[in-house]
Amino acid sequence: MAAMTIDRMLDAARSRLRRIHPHELRAAVERGAIVVDIRPQAQRDREGTLPGALAIERNVLEWRCDPASSAKLSFAVDHDVEWIIVCSQGYTSSLAAAALQDLGLHRATDLVGGFEALQATGLRHVIADAPHFVRCADTLAMAS
Repeated sequence: MAAMTIDRMLDAARSRLRRIHPHELRAAVERGAIVVDIRPQAQRDREGTLPGALAIERNVLEWRCDPASSAKLSFAVDHDVEWIIVCSQGYTSSLAAAALQDLGLHRATDLVGGFEALQATGLRHVIADAPHFVRCADTLAMAS
């Protein structure tokens, strides 16, 4: 058996995903999808934030999204949540979405081209009014 390469791993991950294109993102959020930006804080500072997305760094993603985890987010209600993972260019996000599928989160997927594609198409703010984002912003405003 040939050794696994990152290219093969990426191809295998993507073969299981129904990846979302930037122009499909708003409709996905409108049907209830949760967008997660897994870029590290330093990268978000450098490249810009993604309004409407939850920022969950890659190293804790599975713990936050798994409905059986004691460290889960309130949005991780069951295995039917549609998680859309975003990284900078759409590579790491494919591997991360496949890892979520390995946990049984069968609707997990990622954004083709990542944050850079949203920026290039002028769609960076397309989900800024996402219901989960507005709810989180309201909660933060009340806590201040």
